[in-house]
Amino acid sequence: MSSDGKSMVSGASKSEKPKGAATDSFPGTTKLIGAPRDSSVLSGGNTGVSIGRTNSKKSTGSIGETAKSGSSLGVKGKGAISSVNKGKAVVTANGGEVTTFRHAKFGPHEREVRFRLIHYWESRTIKTKLLLGLEMLLIDEEGTVIQGFIPAGKMDTYLPHLKPGGLYRLYNFFGSYNKNLYRVAEPEVTITFTTTSVLTDLDDDSVCIPDDRFRFHGYAEFEAACDLKGDLYDCIGHMKLVNGQVLNDSLVVDVTEIALTRRVQLHVQTHDGPVMKLYLWDEAALSFGEKFKASGGAARVVLVTTLNPKRLAFGGALGISTMASSRVFLDNDVQATRDYLTWLNSNLAVANRVDAAVVTKRETVTIGELLSYMKHADAKVAWFECLATIGDVVHGSAWYYIGCGGCHTKAIKGATSLMCKKCGKSDIVGVPQYLAKISVYDDANQVFFVLLGDAGQELTGKKASELVESYFEANENVGTDQLVPVPQALLSTIGQSRKFIVKISEHNLTGKTQTLTVTKVLPVEDPELEGDLEETVALPDTKLMGIAESGSSAVYEASDGERVKRSGDVVDVEEHKRVKCG
Repeated sequence: MSSDGKSMVSGASKSEKPKGAATDSFPGTTKLIGAPRDSSVLSGGNTGVSIGRTNSKKSTGSIGETAKSGSSLGVKGKGAISSVNKGKAVVTANGGEVTTFRHAKFGPHEREVRFRLIHYWESRTIKTKLLLGLEMLLIDEEGTVIQGFIPAGKMDTYLPHLKPGGLYRLYNFFGSYNKNLYRVAEPEVTITFTTTSVLTDLDDDSVCIPDDRFRFHGYAEFEAACDLKGDLYDCIGHMKLVNGQVLNDSLVVDVTEIALTRRVQLHVQTHDGPVMKLYLWDEAALSFGEKFKASGGAARVVLVTTLNPKRLAFGGALGISTMASSRVFLDNDVQATRDYLTWLNSNLAVANRVDAAVVTKRETVTIGELLSYMKHADAKVAWFECLATIGDVVHGSAWYYIGCGGCHTKAIKGATSLMCKKCGKSDIVGVPQYLAKISVYDDANQVFFVLLGDAGQELTGKKASELVESYFEANENVGTDQLVPVPQALLSTIGQSRKFIVKISEHNLTGKTQTLTVTKVLPVEDPELEGDLEETVALPDTKLMGIAESGSSAVYEASDGERVKRSGDVVDVEEHKRVKCG
C-alpha cells in the first residue's frame, strides 16, 4: 500500500519501456539497491539506478557498471515509473505494504520498512577476525531502534550506498533472532538483508523519522551488569580527566599519539554520581581525539554509546569500554549532550564536588602478572604499576643518551655540532638523559627494567647531566669519547624497593625483548599518590590493559629516523660516548 493509501500495480506506468530496453532516459528512474524476487516490484520515482543481482543468471553487472549505465538490474525493464508517483511506497501485485519495526517477527517478510540508518560497523569473529557482515543500527518513524545485518557476501552491493543519517526503504527482509551477547537494541528481532531484498532511498517529506535514540545507564546499572556480556548501553556525563590530565583551558590532546596508540582514557561523572573509568579504543578513540581538538580543548560533556562494563584486571573496580559499535559525541553534537551541558553550567557546584586529582587509586601487579600479560594473544600496549626490588644495575653499556636540551629528542652528531631532527635546528645544546638498565625482582620472578628519562632522576634524586659532568670534572685526563661508568647514585639504589610504572611495548608483545620500560618511579610509602592516575583495566573478552601514562611524554629520535617516545618502547641504543655540546 502506498503512503497515500493508493496501490500501484506493476506495469501501470505509461513510461515503461519494452523488456530489455534501457531505462536511464526515463524521468524518475528508481534507485533500487538489491534484487527483487520478481519483476512486479515497483517504486516511487527516486532518481538513480538498481544495483544488485536478479534471478536471471545473465544479470551480473557490477556496481560501477550499473551506476555508469543507469540500467535497472533485477527488474527486467519494469522498474521505471513516472515521477508523478514520487514518494510512494514499494508495493507488488500481490499487495505488499509498509510495516514498522515493532511488528517485525521472526521469518521472511514481503513488506517494506522505512528507517533512518543511525550507524553501521563491521562484525568479525574475535579470534580469527573473519568478516561476518555489516551490523547496523536503524530507527523507524515510531522511534523504535532495531539492529540490522547485511551478510558479508552482500556488503559490496549495499555498503557504497549507505550513509549514517540517511533515510531508506527496504523491501523484503528476514527477521532473524537477535544475538544474546553484546546487543545494541532492545527488540529480539534483527532486520537481515536477503538475496531478495531491495533497498531504495526514502524521499518522502511526509515521513518524519527521529535522528537518534539513546539508552543511558549510570554507575549502579553498569556495576550490576559487569562481565555479563549482555546489552550494551550508553553513558553521558562530564569529564574529570583525559588521559590522566585534569581538564583546563590549556589541555591539549595529541591526536597523533592517539592515532598511534588508538586509545583514550577518560574519567567521567554522571551528574553527582561516582566517577567512572571510561576507555575508548580504536575508532572511538580517534573520533574523540578529533572532536576534542576541534573544540579547542573546551569540551566538557561526553556521550558514548554501546559500552561494555568490565571489572578491572587487578582490584575488581568498574571500567566501561567501547566496542566496534560505539559512537562518541561532545558538548553540542546532539540534543542529549546539549541538554546535559545546560545542566552542567547551572550546577557547577555539584559537578566540582569530586576533586579530579584523587578520583582513582592505582592497582599494583606482580612481575609474574606482567610476564603473563605479555604472552596473552590479545594483549596490546599497556601501562602497569609494579612493586619490585632493585637487584643490580647492568654494567658494560651506556646508562644515558645525549638529547636535545629543548625537546629531549636524541641528538644527531653533525660535522661540528649537535643537531635535532625534531626541532629542525643544526646547532643545539646536548643534555644527557637517563637510559639505564636495572635488574629487579619480587617474591617469585626477576626481570629487567630500563629507566627512561625522568624515571632515572626520580630513582636517584639526581639528573643524568649532573652525574655525567661530575665524572668528567673528576677525570679531566680522559678522552671525550670515554664511556662514562655507572655512577654511584645508581649503584646506591640496589636493594631498594620501589613502585615502578612500566610500559608493555610492541617490542615486548612481539617477543623481541622482555625488558620493560619504566616511565615513572614512586616511593612505596605513599599509598594515595594524589595527582598520579595510572591504572589497569580489563578489555572486553579477557584483554587486560593499563591505560593512563604519567611522567614525561618527550621523545628521542634514533639516527635512522625512528621516532621513539621517552615513555614508550624499549630501544636498542648503541653505547653512548661523551659528545661535546655545541
